[in-house]
Amino acid sequence: MGFRTICLTSVLALTAGSAMAEMNFNRIASFPVIANMAEGEDTSRESSPEIIDVTEDGMTLVYTDSPLEVIGLIDITEPAAPRLLGNIPVGGEPTSVAVIGTTAYVGVNTSESYTAPSGLLRAIDTASGKDLATCDLGGQPDSIAKAQDGSFIAVAIENERDEDLNGGVIPQLPAGTLALVDVTEGGLDCASMRNVDLTGLAEIAGSDPEPEYVSINAAGEIVVTLQENNHIVVVSRVGEILNHFSAGAVDLDGIDATDERGALIFTESQKARKREPDAVAWIDADHFATANEGDYEGGSRGWTIFHKDGSVVYDSGTSFEQAIIQIGHYPDKRSDAKGVEPESVTFGTFDGTPYVFVGAERASVVGVYDVTDPAAPVLRQLLPSGVGPEGYVVIPERNLLISANESDLIEDGGARAHVMLFEYQDAPARYPHLTSEGLAPLTGWGAISGMVAGEGKTIYAVNDSFYGYQPTIYTIDAAQTPARITAAMQVTRAGRVAQKLDLEGITLDGEGGFWLASEGRSDRLIPHALYHVNAAGEITEEIGLPPELLAVEKRFGFEGITKVGDTLWMAVQREWADDPAHHVKLVAYNTQTGDWGAVHYEKAAPATGWVGLSEITAHGDHVYVVERDNQHDHRAVTKKIYRVALSEMQPAPLGGPLPVVTKQEVRDLIPDLTSTGGYVLDKVEGLAITEDGEIFVSTDNDGVDDHSGETMFFSIGGAM
Repeated sequence: MGFRTICLTSVLALTAGSAMAEMNFNRIASFPVIANMAEGEDTSRESSPEIIDVTEDGMTLVYTDSPLEVIGLIDITEPAAPRLLGNIPVGGEPTSVAVIGTTAYVGVNTSESYTAPSGLLRAIDTASGKDLATCDLGGQPDSIAKAQDGSFIAVAIENERDEDLNGGVIPQLPAGTLALVDVTEGGLDCASMRNVDLTGLAEIAGSDPEPEYVSINAAGEIVVTLQENNHIVVVSRVGEILNHFSAGAVDLDGIDATDERGALIFTESQKARKREPDAVAWIDADHFATANEGDYEGGSRGWTIFHKDGSVVYDSGTSFEQAIIQIGHYPDKRSDAKGVEPESVTFGTFDGTPYVFVGAERASVVGVYDVTDPAAPVLRQLLPSGVGPEGYVVIPERNLLISANESDLIEDGGARAHVMLFEYQDAPARYPHLTSEGLAPLTGWGAISGMVAGEGKTIYAVNDSFYGYQPTIYTIDAAQTPARITAAMQVTRAGRVAQKLDLEGITLDGEGGFWLASEGRSDRLIPHALYHVNAAGEITEEIGLPPELLAVEKRFGFEGITKVGDTLWMAVQREWADDPAHHVKLVAYNTQTGDWGAVHYEKAAPATGWVGLSEITAHGDHVYVVERDNQHDHRAVTKKIYRVALSEMQPAPLGGPLPVVTKQEVRDLIPDLTSTGGYVLDKVEGLAITEDGEIFVSTDNDGVDDHSGETMFFSIGGAM
C-alpha cells in the first residue's frame, strides 16, 4: 500500500452542530482526580492521572497517579455521573497500567538514580486493593500493554536518560529492554519473564535503546517505539525480533517555529524533522499508528500509520496541527519546540467504524479519525480534553471514550487534573464552538477578551495582550454552527501593527469603526487607554486617563467598553486605590466634551480568590456586565451576568463620592459553563447583545498557556 500525505482540505470533515443525524463523540462528564484523595488528605498536593484502563465489565476506570504514587479508581456505572472509589498505594511511581478482568497490572518505577534504574511489575486486585504478585523488572518501566487474549504483559523498560547530562544526548547506559511476563490466574508468573535485547538495532545510539511505548495485536505481536532512537521494533509473542526500522523524518511547511513573539504566523518550515514517536497502537493485524511527539531532536507535529513491514502508509504532515489552529487551541509558546505535540494514540471500533484517537498534549485536544481506509484517514472531530491529555481508553460496548489529563495547575492557581468521559451519540457534535475554518490564509486565534454585536448575527471580538505583537479585531458569524471567524483585522498605528496594547473591550463607534479599551500595566509600560480605530483597524485617536484616575490606578483596569449616546462606559475589573472594599468603578468618558466621571458598582465578596468585572455592554434601557471570580472547576462560585438601569448611570465627578448603582441578576452562567460536560472555565470575558436582544457569551483561553485551550462561545437567548 502506497504512502500518502493528505492535505488539510481533504481530511477535515468536522461537523460540529450539523443538522444531519449522525454519530458523534460528545463529552458528558469530567472527574477531578483530587476527589479520590481520602478525607483529611492535603488536596493542595499535585495529582496527575496519566495512563488509564478499565475493568473487564467496563464499569471501573483505573489510572496511574505518579505524584501520589497510587493508582486511582473511578466508578462509571453511570458515566455521566462518575463516582470516586479512592486510591491504592503502589510503593513507587506508577508509570503505566493495564487491566485484565479486575486485576490491574502496574509498572512501578523505584529507581534511585539514572545509572541504577529499578522497577517492579505489580498485579493488584482492584476490588480489594490486595497485592497479588510482584515481579522485579531489573530496570525502570515506562509503558506496559496486555495481550488481547490476556495471556501476557509486555513492558517497555526504558532506563531513561538524564536530561541534564551532556545535554540529554544518548547513549547513556544502562540500555533499555523489552520484558515479556506471562499472566496467571493468581496474577503473574515472574519466572516466565523474558527480556528482548534491543541493542544494535537503531542507527541513533544503537547501544542505548530507550523503549517508550508498547502495543500488542491479536496475533500477540508487539510493536515498541524507541523514541529517542527514532526507531520502531516489531517482536513476536516469544520474543523474536520480526522487523525493525527507522521512524523516519518529515518536511514541515506552513508552521510557526518561533517562540516568544506573541503572534500566530504560520509561514515557517522545518526540514527532515525526525518523527521520534511516543505512543503506538495497532489498528489491525498489519498496521499501527504512532503519535510523533518528538524528544530532544525531533517531533513532527503529527501522526503516522505504518505497515509492520516498515512502509509509511499515511502521514498527517501539518494537517492535524492546522485543524487545531483553526479551533483556537494552538499553543504559541511551544512554537519553537514541537507545536501541538501529539503524544498519545488509541484505537477503537465503534458501531462498525474503526477510529484512531490522537491526543495533542500541548493543545489539549483529541483528534478523532475514521481509519476505514488506513491510507486515507478522515478527521471527523476535534474534542476538548483537560490540560495535557496523556492516556486514553476506549469502551466500545458502552460507546465511551475516556481521556486522562495529567496537568495539575494547582501551583499556578489553574484547573486541577481531570479524567474526562465522552459518549458516542446519535447527536450533533457539541465542539468546537468557534472556528476559523474556511478563512484564508490559515488563521489562528485565541485569548478572546471582549465582544460587541454588529448587524444581524455579526459579532466583533478582540484578543488580549497574550498576542502582544498581533492585536486583532475578529469578525464572527454567529448565525453558523459552529460560529465562524470570517475576517481578522490587525490593529495598526501609523501603518504598522500597534504595540503596547492589552485589548479587553470593543464597541461600535457608529461611523463604521470601533472604540477599544486597553487594560494598562505600568510595570510593562502598557498604558491604560482608549483607542478610536477606523474601519481598516488604524488607530485615529488615543485617549489616556485623566490625572484623577492615574493617581489611583492599579494593574487590573478596563475590562469592557460600551457606548451610550456620546458617552463611553468602561468597567474597571477590580478595586483601585480610592475604592471601598468590593466596589469598582464604571467609568464614563464623553467623546464630545472630553469629560470624565464614574459610578460605583458593588461586587460579590469572595471566600477565595477575587471577584471582578470582565465585560460591559449596553442594550435597551440597561447596561449588562459580567461579574466573575478567578476560580476554576469545582471551586468556581461567581460567573454571572447582571444589569444596571441606564437611569442610574449618572456619572459623578472623579475624585469625590460616587453613587452606587443597583444591580439585578440576569443569569448564573455556571450551568451553561458545565453544560458540555467540562469543568467551569475561569475567564468569562466576552458579552455581546444583538439588535434583536440575543445574548452571546465567550470565554478567554489564555492563549493555551497553562490552559486547556477550550473556548466556549454560546447564546443564552434573549435579554431580559
